[in-house]
Amino acid sequence: MNRESDSAHGRQGLGVAVATLGLGLGGALSLLGQAHAARWIFASSTVAVLVPTAVKGLGRVVQRQPGVDLLAVLGMGGALLLGEAFAGAVLALMLTGGAALERYAAGRARRELRALVSRTPRSALRLGPSGTEEIPLEQVRPGDVLRVLPGTVIPADGVLVDDGATLDEAALTGESRPVLLPPGAQVRSGGTNAGGPLALRVTVLPSEGTWAGIVRLVRAAEASRPPFVRWADRAARLFVALSLGLAGAAWLFAGPERALAVLVVATPCPLLLAAPAAWTAGLSRAARRGVLVKGGAPLEALAGAKVLLLDKTGTVTRARPQVVAVEPLAGVPADEVLRVAASLEQASFHPYAPALVEEARARGLSLVFPDGVEEVPGQGVRGRVGALRVAVGQQPFVAPAGAAVPGARAVALRNAVEGSSGVYVAIDGVLAGAVVLHDPVRPEAPRAVRALREAGMARIHMVTGDHPDVAELVGDALGVDRVFSQRTPAEKVEVIRRVRQEGPAIMVGDGINDAPALALADVGVAMGARGASAASEAADVVLTADRLDGLVHAVEVARHTRRIARQSVGVGMGLSLLAMAFAAAGYLRPAVGAVLQEGIDVLVLLNALRALGGRRRAGGRRADRGKQAELARGLASEHRVLQPRLAELVSLAAELERLPPSEARLRLQRVREMLERHLLPHELEEQRTAYPVLGQLYGREDPTGLLVQTHQEIRRRVRLFSRWVESLPNEGPGPADLPDLRRALYGLHAVLTLHFAQEEEVYSALEGTGV
Repeated sequence: MNRESDSAHGRQGLGVAVATLGLGLGGALSLLGQAHAARWIFASSTVAVLVPTAVKGLGRVVQRQPGVDLLAVLGMGGALLLGEAFAGAVLALMLTGGAALERYAAGRARRELRALVSRTPRSALRLGPSGTEEIPLEQVRPGDVLRVLPGTVIPADGVLVDDGATLDEAALTGESRPVLLPPGAQVRSGGTNAGGPLALRVTVLPSEGTWAGIVRLVRAAEASRPPFVRWADRAARLFVALSLGLAGAAWLFAGPERALAVLVVATPCPLLLAAPAAWTAGLSRAARRGVLVKGGAPLEALAGAKVLLLDKTGTVTRARPQVVAVEPLAGVPADEVLRVAASLEQASFHPYAPALVEEARARGLSLVFPDGVEEVPGQGVRGRVGALRVAVGQQPFVAPAGAAVPGARAVALRNAVEGSSGVYVAIDGVLAGAVVLHDPVRPEAPRAVRALREAGMARIHMVTGDHPDVAELVGDALGVDRVFSQRTPAEKVEVIRRVRQEGPAIMVGDGINDAPALALADVGVAMGARGASAASEAADVVLTADRLDGLVHAVEVARHTRRIARQSVGVGMGLSLLAMAFAAAGYLRPAVGAVLQEGIDVLVLLNALRALGGRRRAGGRRADRGKQAELARGLASEHRVLQPRLAELVSLAAELERLPPSEARLRLQRVREMLERHLLPHELEEQRTAYPVLGQLYGREDPTGLLVQTHQEIRRRVRLFSRWVESLPNEGPGPADLPDLRRALYGLHAVLTLHFAQEEEVYSALEGTGV
């Protein structure tokens, strides 16, 4: 395939050389007064280009796919027959030069894609009993230990042996910063060793690794043709018919020279040159930023998408649990609870185990390896840590009577409200504490969702298999339109079918369970390139950087590319049709028309290559000042109404111990109603109406991201307070409830006071004369 392409390029290069030499030599002879010899040279160079073009054009006619080759053949043949040898030579140069320009544009557009493929290693250094030997990459097998020298590409996926490593993964992710990996860390193929020599134990065949998967994606991208390009091909055939009809009319009413001028101006066609170059340039630009799109068709579908559906775990969250708190429950210090739990978890395969071990090491705790470990899947693990009998897992498993321990109910309630998970720890049969873990939202996710709305996404939803309480918390953090919770993989497919009724849909996921939904969506997007994983294989787009803001870049590239492709084709065809009209009217001679058409081709190709570059985001757009001031006054008025109610939070917290339980319960319920019926609707209305105006006003310095995060914290605290009030007995709070209720009230007051002050400072810009 490559040899055929190189041969075709060689023939095209020879054609350009012959046409250039003929036009240059003929022009020199004309200046020397050798008109006859000049015409002979012009005619010879025209014939040299005409013959192979005619053979190619005849083949397309036989296949019932007449293209611009037919116009070129008629134009050059007509020039020779009418004695317009110079026009024929100019047309020959324009035709071969246009093909060269197209080849240059395609090569320039594919530069990033080809650069990725060219990095594929051909061999590897394998460590064996007799030393290091170089072997072909095809002979590498799982279990082999490879030596990777500085500056060379990682040939296979594996784990680091002995020492850590410094890697440059710019080719994988688009990120230029080096990645520091500890001993035993997973390593993806395709990165570059930016440190000293390293040893790598291979875990999968190179053909099934990360880099092999990326190469397959790139080759699929190069082979794909977007619908817009296929439409351009069909339109080109219509353009040929129109050109022939106009040329025939010009011949009928004004003679063959006018017909020749029309044919010359119509060759070649910007439709065939501009559209493929623009879409390929868009693919290359996306690849430069770690976004692999499987061809022009998915890129074009991405440009037209209106609905976005996000998976939760691993997509909008990190899928790597983190310890957020250690709650001692029986007088055992928090560090001791964590130490014994982490020591036991060293022998566990549970997903939470690495998080506990990592947190213990971060706190500098000394771990010991456990003995007599017994793990019950889905419940927990037990064993001995030194002289202690330790159990870690669900509360009924570690200590069946632990629910009666003071504070255990608070941990369970906190987990239910905050969407966190509690790992309970028992020492010698006594519930000693709980470790609270949380799968955090990706820090870039809220910003990415806002950017995607700005880029044109009409609806953004989230789908997950998690409980509604957990899912709603994450949905609040992101600001999505709807949350589909407790959905199985099969039900996710049904969700895709439903949301596609709202418009062309993008589905973003990261796991095997997301593959069916990714395949059904108009555009499936996989987070991260994990070799031949089901998600990557089913997806149309792969974000190798494993960050959601890569999707923002992909959508922006797709829409920018579509705009440039349409613009290039529209302008090119408009100019060509205008030139044809002038030629038919007798205002353009054939030679001048050929030069003019080449200028049009150069223009549209250069414009198409703009898809390689970015579009600067506009700064903050200033909304109407009158509406801004009116909005600010309305928000300030609402704040004044709510301020006195905030003071009630502090006063109630201070009075709880002195109030009769029944009265305390009544006042707590009133505060809860105020928060849910007045405060939260106010905050949601602000986020819906005021924050977009602030974003336009401040542009790149948009402060609303932090304000949205504060809204998330307010909603979390209100939910926690409401759950406490709901769980109170009918007679009112008891002594054990009062500390938690006071903390909830004081915390709410502090967050709300700070948030109101922040908002009022920001809103002052809406009432002023500038920012």
